[in-house]
Amino acid sequence: MALFNIKVNGTLHKVDAEPDTPLLWILRDNLDLTGTKFGCGVAQCGACTVHIEGNAVRACTLPVSIIGDKEVTTIEGLSKNGDHPVQKAWIEHDVPQCGYCQAGQIMSAASLLSQNPDPTDAEIRRAMNGNICRCGTYIRINRAIKTAAKEM
Repeated sequence: MALFNIKVNGTLHKVDAEPDTPLLWILRDNLDLTGTKFGCGVAQCGACTVHIEGNAVRACTLPVSIIGDKEVTTIEGLSKNGDHPVQKAWIEHDVPQCGYCQAGQIMSAASLLSQNPDPTDAEIRRAMNGNICRCGTYIRINRAIKTAAKEM
């Protein structure tokens, strides 16, 4: 075990863990931030997407030992009241069905829009390509991202 200082959602946390422990388990088991979901466990479905320094990354395969002093943002930290433009657009377009993948979808969309405030449909498809929705809400996701882009 080793002691890590990681900054999550603006708060510094001390975590005692094995260096290869995936960030996902630190978030869920050590910090009780359960909005980030476990999906495939091999960084292919996107349910575990969080931001590291604003970039969308998969937390299920990212060892805690490589986080260093980089800022981690989870769905809980995206906005204080669920009023991030992407979250508001998700509600407006009634995107979620089962909801399981939605935190990861929202984190990927927020990262995309922070880097590209006016993405084309092709850029949205490319950025969201690694996020799988078993309910097939992709059309509503694309519409919500376009709406959020207008608000950002």
